[in-house]
Amino acid sequence: MTDQQKAYLTHQRQLVQLEREEERRLHLEVIQAMPLVKRVAKGYSWYPLQVTETGYGIGGRPTVTVVREGEEAHQFRSGTSVNLFTTQPMANGPQRAGVIHYIKKNRMKIVLGGEDLPDWLQSGGVGVDLMFDERTYVEMDRALQVLESVEGGRIAEVRDVIMGVRAGEERPVPASAVDHLGHLNESQRAAVQAILGASHLSLIHGPPGTGKTTTLVAAVGELVKTEGRVLFCTPSNSAADLVTMRLAEMGLDVVRTGNISRVEEEVLRHTLDIQIADHPDTAQVKKLRREAAELRKKASKKKGREKGMGFRDAGRLANWARQLEDRTLDHVLETTQVVVCTLIGAAANILNKHEFRTCIIDEAAQALEPATWIPILKANRVVLAGDPYQLPPTVKNRAAEKKGFSETLLEKCLQKENPAVSEMKAPLPGKLLPAQGNLLEVQYRMNEPIMGYSNDYFYEGRLKAADLVAQRSLPGVPLTESLVFIDTAGTGFEEKLHPRFKSRYNDGELNILLEHLLDLRSSVPPEDVLPTIAVITPYRQQVVQAEDLFEGEPRLNDFNLTVNTVDGFQGRERDVVYLSLVRSNERQEIGFLADYRRMNVAITRAKKYLVVIGDSATIGNDPFFAGFLEYVEKNGLYQTAWEYMK
Repeated sequence: MTDQQKAYLTHQRQLVQLEREEERRLHLEVIQAMPLVKRVAKGYSWYPLQVTETGYGIGGRPTVTVVREGEEAHQFRSGTSVNLFTTQPMANGPQRAGVIHYIKKNRMKIVLGGEDLPDWLQSGGVGVDLMFDERTYVEMDRALQVLESVEGGRIAEVRDVIMGVRAGEERPVPASAVDHLGHLNESQRAAVQAILGASHLSLIHGPPGTGKTTTLVAAVGELVKTEGRVLFCTPSNSAADLVTMRLAEMGLDVVRTGNISRVEEEVLRHTLDIQIADHPDTAQVKKLRREAAELRKKASKKKGREKGMGFRDAGRLANWARQLEDRTLDHVLETTQVVVCTLIGAAANILNKHEFRTCIIDEAAQALEPATWIPILKANRVVLAGDPYQLPPTVKNRAAEKKGFSETLLEKCLQKENPAVSEMKAPLPGKLLPAQGNLLEVQYRMNEPIMGYSNDYFYEGRLKAADLVAQRSLPGVPLTESLVFIDTAGTGFEEKLHPRFKSRYNDGELNILLEHLLDLRSSVPPEDVLPTIAVITPYRQQVVQAEDLFEGEPRLNDFNLTVNTVDGFQGRERDVVYLSLVRSNERQEIGFLADYRRMNVAITRAKKYLVVIGDSATIGNDPFFAGFLEYVEKNGLYQTAWEYMK
């Protein structure tokens, strides 16, 4: 390993530590300092809860399913560390750490630490607190330590190729090897060809709507013909669930390990939990566990030598159960074709004994670099796929962000122009990446006017709209009017800052949006199928205001209407998208609208009709937005908000 590599990895470890300390500080100083009532109001706690189900999962870990009243916004996610507690004053051990297995609306399933269920679960006063999760940072740091320490072998080879210290060997695969993939376009087949021929690293650059996941799923179908098993990882649980369904639809045997965020049947039946539950040896494992739990219960009431003997016998039964379950786990994992998990999930103990020829990392442009290395350590070669011009990973520590923690491994590999580690730089917003990696060039989502500005600004005009979508627009809407900007300049619709949540909103923009939406609704003939619609905005408080406004409007009840932040809507699409920019002030401050990657996501979600509402006087001095306004005047419909003020 070179001195530059060592210095680089040491720097990455320092950034992990900065982020870890920041999240710990936020948790201790902000969340834990709040009284329970305030934690509930802020979405950091659920209380009170009803326990609806208890049981035991993989490894004999106790599981608890709880429900709450109401469906208010909250901070809990699948895979999050939590503290299950009771407010009962005489409870024995009133707190128990756990991890959320899945969450859906007002229902949450938690996998608890320890061997037995708390005895206070049915006594009332049960709640759940969000906890600071050290594990993510522990696993990222551990992966970096491994990279620092290895001197030879498979891991060192992959590390050195990715860092540019040595060249990766190519094993050319003829184009004829992918000719049979008729459902893919030429650039997608070329990407699969590159994946099959790479010895250590291949890069897939997938702009919005270009079928990146379709391409990766097709690649998996080819890889399993010669490799038996492939590891497929994503940064988030929801993305892992989605790809699990896509792989299963192709007829592949899939095992989804770790926590799941969806609980639909099509995901559940592919989870490791369910596949273990259906295994013939599992009934014996459960029987041994029940007997061990009974022995522990009896032993706890005894004294002296009898107590010790009871716990010893319980331990033996539990050990037999563990050995039998380990054999079952290994059998399921060894006989599947694809293992799907999150990046952090790849560090799970159940995968420790398993290595893979190929690891595919989807949405790699949303993944912190140290997390990306975790699954790479388990494979001989890696595929990094994503788009560095969409949203980057979230970094909470400002110092870590300034020192490059939000720069992803995919960005660095695409940007790399010489092999020196010190030259691994991420692009600034608006700075074109060199044409490296395999760019997917045909997009299947947007018509040409909606696609055009993003294509010119971010992708050097290299994208083409597929024939199926290029000229598509809403019935009655000319193609040239499928992109609309409604200008609120001069209306006095200034942004406001919510005093409690410190998030911005703009009621005036929402009123204009509602008028436009009602006009759209009235223009759809009764016999026509209603278009799917999303209202998106960069600001959380604007989402809350929009939901309240639409809830009181019965004329929109039959619309399939989604309201979300831009960040929350990444990876999704609708026929019609309304984008509310919110910012309107005399200082011409645009805040994080200046992260053009967020704007790229926002303006590429619509398939047939995109309506952007904003204040040209505020945003017009920014080069990105000035270019966008000019583009709309030439290729769309530029309107003033006065046309909708009734």
